[in-house]
Amino acid sequence: MSKKYVVLGGGGSFGVHTSDYLLKNANPAKVIAVGRHSEKPGPFTLNVGKGDPRYAYHSFHITYELDALMELLDKERPEIIINYAAQGEGAVSWKNSWRFYETNALAIAKMTEEMMKRDYLERWIQIGTSELYGSVMEPSKEDAPLQPSSPYAASKVAGDLHLLSISKILKFPMNIIRPSNAYCPGQLLHRVIPRAVVCGLTGQKLPLQGGGRAKKSYIHARDLARAIYLVSEKAPLGTVYNAGPQLPISIRELVEKTADALEMPFDQLCAITEDRLGQDGQYWLDSSAIKKDVGWEPQISLEEGLKEMVEWGQTYLEELKEWPQTYTLRA
Repeated sequence: MSKKYVVLGGGGSFGVHTSDYLLKNANPAKVIAVGRHSEKPGPFTLNVGKGDPRYAYHSFHITYELDALMELLDKERPEIIINYAAQGEGAVSWKNSWRFYETNALAIAKMTEEMMKRDYLERWIQIGTSELYGSVMEPSKEDAPLQPSSPYAASKVAGDLHLLSISKILKFPMNIIRPSNAYCPGQLLHRVIPRAVVCGLTGQKLPLQGGGRAKKSYIHARDLARAIYLVSEKAPLGTVYNAGPQLPISIRELVEKTADALEMPFDQLCAITEDRLGQDGQYWLDSSAIKKDVGWEPQISLEEGLKEMVEWGQTYLEELKEWPQTYTLRA
């Protein structure tokens, strides 16, 4: 039977790619994206859902407009809710840190308590983060100690622990997916890959923090969307899954690969700057559980994904040249 899906945080790039994946692969009755702002312009929406009667976009703030959002959900009665909505920039979470708890923990508690009064929800899928494991020397399993090193990561821990508690005691139907760093066409320019692409295409220098020593794991948002769909269809309720590639990569090597995709020298692309406050040394996930339970592993190589990022940058360069490359914290 065709299902209705709601994608909270549906105005962000990962939400856009998840909506697109569901429309193309899930045979949905409807995909309803919910973002806190009006839809962004074409370089960031990629025109996903345009002209498709199965797609709708609504602008509601999950923290401040929960009543209006619940009216929409009660009208649509979605079986699956996917929650990307979060304050999601660890580097700036040291200031006004309460905003991160407000969205990443308190809003989840309020909304899930409302959803427990409804009979139509089959599954809530929470999109977590690999940052809550902190800096590690070996791949983290889902039961590894949680060692957040920023208010952002701590707020995501709080949200996950709340969901785990209501799942265990109140049988709230949920799963948590903790992905590695995702990237994709349409991603805002304060992230390293899209910023590197736009800098390379416009002759600017990418500031490479700390020389790019930190190691992180990267997957394409389309691979993440496939993980979400497989979990929604096959996973036992209440389980937590990591979703990432087998090995991490240093930010320097990532930028080197981006320079290769741009067909330009690494030294021409970037300039070394000071490291960011609280930068973790290495994020690395053990994703064997999601492979065992639902058959997921990444399919899009970094080289293939970076080529796609350069093509996106070339397609929308005139608009992207005018877009800000820094992050601004908003409520």
